[in-house]
Amino acid sequence: MTILLREDSDHIATLTMNAPERLNALSDDMLAALHDSFDDIADDDTVRAVILCGTGKAFCAGHDLKEMQAGRQAPDGGAAYFKDLFDRCAAMMQRIQTMPQPVIAQVHGIATAAGCQLVATCDLAIADDETRFGVNGVNIGLFCSTPMVALTRNIHRKAAFEMLTTGRFISAREAQELGLINRAVHTDALPRETAEIAQSIAGKLPAAVKIGKQAFYTQAQMTTAEAYAYTGDIMVQNMLVDDTNEGISAFLEKRAPDWS
Repeated sequence: MTILLREDSDHIATLTMNAPERLNALSDDMLAALHDSFDDIADDDTVRAVILCGTGKAFCAGHDLKEMQAGRQAPDGGAAYFKDLFDRCAAMMQRIQTMPQPVIAQVHGIATAAGCQLVATCDLAIADDETRFGVNGVNIGLFCSTPMVALTRNIHRKAAFEMLTTGRFISAREAQELGLINRAVHTDALPRETAEIAQSIAGKLPAAVKIGKQAFYTQAQMTTAEAYAYTGDIMVQNMLVDDTNEGISAFLEKRAPDWS
């Protein structure tokens, strides 16, 4: 069975994690498949937006604990395997934010530990209102230190620290209030709501979205003064794009833009 499915339609690529018996855990194979697919899509000019979802009962239950336990059998107790695993996971997560197309998580069931990290890492997230989110590794003695990186860049620190130290799950509504997801919707509306956002993005000038996504994450790491200096240069870069000139002209002339 293919562990990750891809379907393209109307400039939107849908990636479906397809390991329902493992709750779409981030196994070695799943990490590799996701990273490879993100690399492929990043180089595909026909794709303007990406939807990431999962089959079965869960969006993603985090790392594959059975594989991790098997890694302990190495002479070093698994140290080298664990370091490689978390490095590979971090590289895959960061690839989401460096690829030019926005990635939208379509979340259902549960998103736990590194699965919650995956939601926090995606550029946008829409969830079934029955979904539960948690960074609950502490419940089994493994603090979610790497998921913490993405989580604390999405929600308030005290809320993140409570989730990390208590292992408490939060509802989709609470996740929306905290800023982990964009919105929580009824189960029947989830695919439609996600598709509408993807279609809206796909209808924009790809060059502008690419420039903007890169700038969004870059300026977030800067001081205010640095960010204004940097984004001023980015605005100049965007203004010099031929299709941007066409888009502005079309707006002023009250017509649809004729983008190349």
